[in-house]
Amino acid sequence: MVSNLISIKAQGRWVSPGETSSLRIVAAALFALVVAGGAQAGDREAYHEGPIRPDLLYHNYCSVCHGDRGDGRSRASGSFVPPPRDFTAPAATAELNRDRMINSVTNGVPGTAMAGWKVQLNGKEIAAVVDYVTNAMIKPHQAIRDGRGLAIYKANCSSCHADDGRGVVYKEGSLQRASPDFATPKASAEFTRDSMIYSVRYGKSGTLMVDFGDKLSNQDIEAVVDYVRIALMLPTVTGASGIIHGHSDGTPQNAEPSQPVKPTANMTAPLPSHLSGNPGSGHGFYLANCVACHGEKGDGKGPRAYFINPRPRDFLDADSRRRLNRPALFEAISNGRLGSEMPAWSKVLGDKEISDIAEYVFQQFIRSAPPANISAVSQ
Repeated sequence: MVSNLISIKAQGRWVSPGETSSLRIVAAALFALVVAGGAQAGDREAYHEGPIRPDLLYHNYCSVCHGDRGDGRSRASGSFVPPPRDFTAPAATAELNRDRMINSVTNGVPGTAMAGWKVQLNGKEIAAVVDYVTNAMIKPHQAIRDGRGLAIYKANCSSCHADDGRGVVYKEGSLQRASPDFATPKASAEFTRDSMIYSVRYGKSGTLMVDFGDKLSNQDIEAVVDYVRIALMLPTVTGASGIIHGHSDGTPQNAEPSQPVKPTANMTAPLPSHLSGNPGSGHGFYLANCVACHGEKGDGKGPRAYFINPRPRDFLDADSRRRLNRPALFEAISNGRLGSEMPAWSKVLGDKEISDIAEYVFQQFIRSAPPANISAVSQ
């Protein structure tokens, strides 16, 4: 289905769409398409009960390819040709209008990895997420490209906060101080626009932040704060109590509602259909495709895990180690988990590849005494 849509870069070379093996090599690059096809129309109604939340819809469906800020800088960006759209670039302002964007989200874009979302989202939701992208990404970046906020930031702020907003560490004798890193979820959650304007105007006692109220006009202060918030900070998903996927009560995947402890699964049960998994092959796939959510250590703390809810599975959790035997892992990898960002890998992988991944996860994380070097297992 997807092989005629995109070209894929795999193992240092360009792979033609006709080579079906490429789907197996870079299945993670098809993540958005898998999620789109993995849920049925009847299931998605449960995701969107209550008022439409366009920021959550973007976070849920779009950020994995277009990036948290809409700049196309995602894990998928290096695998798609053409790459995901950068909504912060001048081309977005010049080329995109509301009707075109609604059509793209609804029906997809031929020749790209942009899938149509009309099965997952209804018309009102599609219009809402398009308007969110326009108002939160395209228009603000168009406004800051006049250079005013950037010029003020470079002249007054970058020496302490760095050009990229990641902060600078200072040493004063034995005392070490650091300016805040704006590009963190913590900063996005704590720093409101009003609080930042106040800090720029009056300074912040007990820190290196001095007041600029006598040096900058109110308009200049607002311009530089808006620049920081738009260009350097992660977008804030307002009012999100973790409700991004499923579980309207915000229950994380690994913190299931209180219930009797389930019995320990049969840890000697083999893979289904007489399959045999190669943990060495599974290790390579895990590093390339699973680490971003589940983490290199299998603890559910990958670089994308900070905003995913339900949280990615922690394979080291006692409940996981009690219940996730080989058949359970094979089923979960094959069919995914509706209402979460765990895709159904059977859409792009064969049973043998899934067996390899399941065997690697089982040996490396579930077993009490995993081999010292799984990756060294012979192919």
